[in-house]
Amino acid sequence: MIIRDFIVSLPLEKYFFVKPLIINLVIMHNYETVFILTPVLSDAQMKEAVEKFKKLLTDEGAEIVNEEDWGLRKLAYPIDKKTTGFYTFLEFNADPTAIDKLEVNFRRDERVIRFLTVRQDKFALEYAQKRRNKGGRKQETAATSEPAKPKKAEAAEKETELKEKED
Repeated sequence: MIIRDFIVSLPLEKYFFVKPLIINLVIMHNYETVFILTPVLSDAQMKEAVEKFKKLLTDEGAEIVNEEDWGLRKLAYPIDKKTTGFYTFLEFNADPTAIDKLEVNFRRDERVIRFLTVRQDKFALEYAQKRRNKGGRKQETAATSEPAKPKKAEAAEKETELKEKED
């Protein structure tokens, strides 16, 4: 059960003139959402729509952990006579009230065809972290690795080095 506003009052407030102490507990959960935008949008319009939803989340106090643009993909079945859509994936930490506002805005926006928001449990959270790290390692190794030399060239270099050492 989620406790939003918790009022703690002291039993002797009559005698000490102490007002009740109000504590606002904010419970943040991990969520991921995927939404599909209509394919008739230009790239600028698509990015504008994504930024709108990201700004809405950050205004509500959410922390965006990961954002992935999956691009234009084919839908499993036609939706509103459209067979493709721009997929976007957001992973974030937020208060449960932020989800309600996000989904209301998804429903009101004509550019959104479908959306799904899921709260991550501990296993999904671990998997998401591994997936993010795996994707990051691939990009880092691709950027830092040198072009691979042919094995014959490497063997020839080793032979010449050994000959030089012997001389």
